[in-house]
Amino acid sequence: MSTNAATLDRPSDQAPGARKPILELRNVSISYFVRAGELKVVPDISLTLYEGEALGLVGESGCGKSTVAFAIMKYLGGAGRLTGGQILFEGRDMTKMSDEELRKIRGGRMAMVYQDPMSSLNPVIPIGKQLMEVPIIHSGVGTAEAEKRAVQMLREVNLPDPESMMTRYPHQLSGGQQQRVVIAMALMAEPSLLVMDEPTTGLDVTVEAAVLDLVAQLRKKHNSAIVFISHNLGTVVRICDRIGVMYAGELVEEGPIGEVFRDPRHPYTRGLLNCIPTLNADKRSRPLSAIPGQVPPILNRPKGCIFAPRCPDAAGERCTAAAIPTTIYGESGHHRVKCVRVRELAKHARPETGVVADGEAAVTHEDLLTLVGLKKTYRQSIGMFGGEGYDVHAVDDIDLAARQSETLAIVGESGCGKSTLAKVLTGIELATGGQVLLAGKEIGRTAIENRDSATKRAVQMVFQNPDSTLNPSHSVGYVMERALAKLTGVGGRKAKDAVLNLLKTVNLPLEFANRMPRQLSGGQKQRVAIARALAGEPDLILADEPVSALDVSVQAAIINLLVDIQKKRGSTLLFISHDLSVVRYLADHVAVMYLGQVMEFGNVTDVFAPPYHPYTEALMSAVPIADPDVKQRRIILEGNIPSPQNRPAGCPFATRCPRKVGAICDDTPPPVQISDAGHRIACHIPIAELATATQVVF
Repeated sequence: MSTNAATLDRPSDQAPGARKPILELRNVSISYFVRAGELKVVPDISLTLYEGEALGLVGESGCGKSTVAFAIMKYLGGAGRLTGGQILFEGRDMTKMSDEELRKIRGGRMAMVYQDPMSSLNPVIPIGKQLMEVPIIHSGVGTAEAEKRAVQMLREVNLPDPESMMTRYPHQLSGGQQQRVVIAMALMAEPSLLVMDEPTTGLDVTVEAAVLDLVAQLRKKHNSAIVFISHNLGTVVRICDRIGVMYAGELVEEGPIGEVFRDPRHPYTRGLLNCIPTLNADKRSRPLSAIPGQVPPILNRPKGCIFAPRCPDAAGERCTAAAIPTTIYGESGHHRVKCVRVRELAKHARPETGVVADGEAAVTHEDLLTLVGLKKTYRQSIGMFGGEGYDVHAVDDIDLAARQSETLAIVGESGCGKSTLAKVLTGIELATGGQVLLAGKEIGRTAIENRDSATKRAVQMVFQNPDSTLNPSHSVGYVMERALAKLTGVGGRKAKDAVLNLLKTVNLPLEFANRMPRQLSGGQKQRVAIARALAGEPDLILADEPVSALDVSVQAAIINLLVDIQKKRGSTLLFISHDLSVVRYLADHVAVMYLGQVMEFGNVTDVFAPPYHPYTEALMSAVPIADPDVKQRRIILEGNIPSPQNRPAGCPFATRCPRKVGAICDDTPPPVQISDAGHRIACHIPIAELATATQVVF
């Protein structure tokens, strides 16, 4: 198996130079016309994108990133309208183009990749035919030539067996494969401009890294300019030359990646950077610095700086009396900042990670949750009427323990068994082998509907999507009162008082009890979901990707909230995530799962330093880091997780392992090696040899 371990190359910090502009936005204003009136979502934005250059647009939800992308593509819909300025594509004013001219350009000279690949793929048409449409429509080639180009493009995006892939339907592909197909479709006509709107948000960290590497390679080959929209600043650092920071429809800072990240001059940019957990920080050293307040309503846009109400460096009337001009800063001449204090603020320094203060040393607690040889096997039938089939070992012989008042993180790619494990713990699924002990009581073989009230109260769950917890037809107060009644038997006036206390616990205004879920932001809904989970004062909280879909500022606030609740209530947190930066910050212990088995388990500081299991090492190498000065030793995993029908007889990771030692990995299950500190690694490579590996991040 070929693998590649190399230091990750960073995009160039060099100025555009003499390259020709592909895209120019000149004083562009965008509004949506609704019943409430005109919503000026983007009042005035100007930027230039050059040939072969990648520009990252970042900011909180609602800041206007996607609106700008849709305006570039002229996809604003019936309510959206360009109310001022010009959008020039290859020197031509798109506002003056006819519908026919726009159709020729879209999908040909310019293309877009969406967050959800299925929004671009027809579920009832084979992949090959969908790809072939692009050269047939935009290049006028025949069927044979279109098929040849489609196969070649599938090969370029590193999809296995492209000829077979041509005959498959979208549902037969994984999420990462679907996104590669969409990228292939976008690049079929070799566009000069590619707009990518959160193209990796829903992907595993390894798949995300592979897609980003692919985009970087194809960009270099086809010399396409890219507008890359993301709320993950690490992905922007990995792929872009320049960054544009948007807030409430305004471009508040823009410039080369190196300049902006090393010396951000706008307080909002600094706030975003301070929100991000890093691989060398944890909850014991410092809290994350969440940005206080909310993005202001568009209808109540302040006269001066839009960020002033939330800005820690606001300077009174200087910031609020009049519109803020854009200032050129730095030696390159390409760093633009919309702040009156751009030359006054001290050089930005990320908050110190520090060390655990005296008297704050970790206390050893008793085990609350113990898993002994836990198994969960599904019987998968073949054919419509059952009969023969095969077993799917979703969770296979797991031994783990989670202590009181501590956080155990479960990490791994999709399909590794993380969520199945959570379902067994909550009683949604029943264990098929082994034991699940909660404070010494076996609960793994008891379905949720058969568990006693004490057990139901003791184990609660927070889901990735809070809408799966909240009934859209009922108020926040009703949802929480119902939870209190079911879990504790409390009702009436006591329940209403308890709801208000829960809202205080999750830092929400008391009047939110009367609001409907649709009246809340994503972060507010997640706080309500956490409050509902706390209603019965649980001993164990299962959090399944609770912050993965949130902006970095909201994510920081939720993480701080979980840490604070754990300190005050002493709850045990089982935290499921694919974001290793968040895991490094929040967890006390980490279990790395692959194909239903635990490959590595230990204290968080031990797991994030050599010796690494080869799979853990690959996961860490794929983490996008929001710092251009940090280097990573990139390890590329080839292939997909094996099919449940063809489980490896030996090590489950053997088919993709970059450090495979030979036939023993294929034939013999790996031994579990345990260090003196209790760090467990399931691998045939001796733990002393694994300890000689260099740091992945340095």
